[in-house]
Amino acid sequence: QVTLVESGGGLVQPGGSLRLSCVVSGSLFSIYAMGWYRQAPGKQRELVAAVTGGGTTNYADSVKGRSTISRDNAKNTVYLQMNSLKPEDTAVYYCNVKSGFGMPGRDYWGQGTQVTVSS
Repeated sequence: QVTLVESGGGLVQPGGSLRLSCVVSGSLFSIYAMGWYRQAPGKQRELVAAVTGGGTTNYADSVKGRSTISRDNAKNTVYLQMNSLKPEDTAVYYCNVKSGFGMPGRDYWGQGTQVTVSS
């Protein structure tokens, strides 16, 4: 069993910041990548940021320069720091883990945490 527990969402004013956390637990022996996705009402789920097992990061153009993904391997936790938040960032944010070594295996998802950017 693998579980992902997210926290850190909430209501933030435009221009504000927040930090999302995702704690991964269970029998996951190898991780190909970890990342954050988001889905706004009526829109497709999109990748926000990801980090591979080798430490390579990838960001969506819409958040590049405003967001930072990081890991604490000792705590099995991945973070997403978001700054200069915009109303367009409003969405449900999901933590994702792809198992595997060398190539992705199966996906594991968190329950999602709501981020609302509004004045």
